[in-house]
Amino acid sequence: MKWNLDCSECDFTSLPRGLDTVCPECGSALLVCYANTPAVELKGARSDCSMWRYPEWLPLEDGEVPISLGEGGTPLLHLETLGGENESLRVYVKDESQNPTGSFKARGLSAAVTRAAHSGAEAFVVPTAGNAGIALSAYGARAGIPVTVFAPETTPVAILAQIRYFGADLKLVNGHIGDCGAAAREESAKNGAFDMSTLKEPYRIEGKKTLGLEVAEQLGWELPDAIIYPTGGGTGLIGMWKCFKELRAAHWLDGALPRMYSVQSEGCAPVVRAYTAGDTEVAPWENPETLAAGLRVPAPFGGKLMLRALRESGGGAVAVSDSQMLEEQRLVAARDGLDLAPEGAATVAALKKLVASESIGAGDTVVLFNTGAGWLYRL
Repeated sequence: MKWNLDCSECDFTSLPRGLDTVCPECGSALLVCYANTPAVELKGARSDCSMWRYPEWLPLEDGEVPISLGEGGTPLLHLETLGGENESLRVYVKDESQNPTGSFKARGLSAAVTRAAHSGAEAFVVPTAGNAGIALSAYGARAGIPVTVFAPETTPVAILAQIRYFGADLKLVNGHIGDCGAAAREESAKNGAFDMSTLKEPYRIEGKKTLGLEVAEQLGWELPDAIIYPTGGGTGLIGMWKCFKELRAAHWLDGALPRMYSVQSEGCAPVVRAYTAGDTEVAPWENPETLAAGLRVPAPFGGKLMLRALRESGGGAVAVSDSQMLEEQRLVAARDGLDLAPEGAATVAALKKLVASESIGAGDTVVLFNTGAGWLYRL
């Protein structure tokens, strides 16, 4: 194998053993560690514009074919009006709504399903705030593997309809994603379905880290000064920080790495609270309430890794209100023609707060992430 699995918290390391989950010694997340630094360079155009055009950086063995729907290759859009309003910044939006299934979840689930399918998985189960359920349903269908999805009853109707459309067995739960996680674990123990929960297997993060690879490539291998990322489970935040450190270790990049900023809803902000308090762990948030379904994650399993990335990068964490999300969603649609999900609109509101606090200053290059399609929340 071209990679090992290293525990994110203890000294455990091993070769992949098939359907890997978490560290068998301490229960923490396992991270992929590549045995050799990729020596190739990305020069010119490649015939594949999906995220799998980076095979050297992904968990794919020679001769394996990924379970793909063409995920990745999303545009990095310059928002001149937003930059001009905020201290002459250069502001870009990475528009993940243009992925298959309408969100950034396509990246992580493509990688995770690929690895699990090649390792012999016969069924999948996942708890979801919405978009992960759509993505796993589609990629499970692509792989010919049945999928069970546990989602809160409060999940937007259009998202639930998409999950059903791709043929998954959808089970609604009276509660939040933490309650769905408990139900998914019970289903996995009872029926042997492989649990695709965030960071409970090591490969979703590898798909998500391609967000960072694409941003680096699209900016001519010069990283932005700051990244603002809407944070629920946090796999993308963790994955990008992992990616940037890998690129620097491989001498593909010079200079400072981006300051990573997490944005959450004021109605569910466990990472912001922990960061502000100087904690090293994220305590559960009681009674999570927000219209941004992807941010309604009261106890993220990757909390330690998120806090580590924020502090190592010199970034931070900020919470915004649902009303601010809705206002920025409306303004960006009317001014720039982008249909942001509430989570994506949260990054615009966060940018304004970070400029006001002088955390982000004149001349900075900033990348915001729109993680999903706004229409999925309205139909």
